Amino acid sequence: MSKSFYGFAKLLGNAVRDLAPIILVIAFFQIIVLRQPFPDIGGVLVGLACVVIGLALFIQGLEMGLFPIGEALAQAMAHKGSLPILLLFAFALGFGTTVAEPALIAVAAEAAEIAGEAGAIVNTAETKDSYAFWLRIVVALSVGAALVLGVFRILVGWPIQYFIIGGYLLVIGITYFAPPEIVGIAYDSGGVTTSTITVPLVTALGVGLASTIKGRNPMIDGFGLIAFASLTPMIFVMIYGMVV
Repeated sequence: MSKSFYGFAKLLGNAVRDLAPIILVIAFFQIIVLRQPFPDIGGVLVGLACVVIGLALFIQGLEMGLFPIGEALAQAMAHKGSLPILLLFAFALGFGTTVAEPALIAVAAEAAEIAGEAGAIVNTAETKDSYAFWLRIVVALSVGAALVLGVFRILVGWPIQYFIIGGYLLVIGITYFAPPEIVGIAYDSGGVTTSTITVPLVTALGVGLASTIKGRNPMIDGFGLIAFASLTPMIFVMIYGMVV
């Protein structure tokens, strides 16, 4: 029991250390620059405590659950020896984790609200819900496709830099043709896909796969799937905006 207690106390300490720069910046500008007291200081402190505990529990959950299961699934799929099943698994993992990503849900809902107010879509609840839903589906499909490409790259050993450079050149090219209203949403979609749910499982997939395949180095070949997952939504969403 005491070992578990000290382990969790260490996690709490690490969480406080990680949050300290943010807390100091906010406190500095609130007290020194604005020279105003914190509104509802009791609520702020309770909220801060919740954030510290939540961050500690989240990191513990990653280490105990998501990273091990992601690596185990990747290794099991690689040992199975079926390329179609492995690629299908990669696509399903990318699609499933992204469509459930809280950050994407929030951004899609906000984008639908603003699009309705700006007159880009009919400003009704049904239309905005449909807009947000299909935006999430497009982003999830793009991440699924990104993982398929990334997994195939790991299998054949292609250098990642050519894909990333080529991908961003494609993003720049499509930006000139995409409607201005969709460009910002597309760029933000690339960022919100790499959040709390997607990152741990996708990272574990790449590392687990590279650790299993002979001739692959986890440090060189195992990482980079997150870059694919950030890049492809920008392309897919801008094309979606051009077509729809």
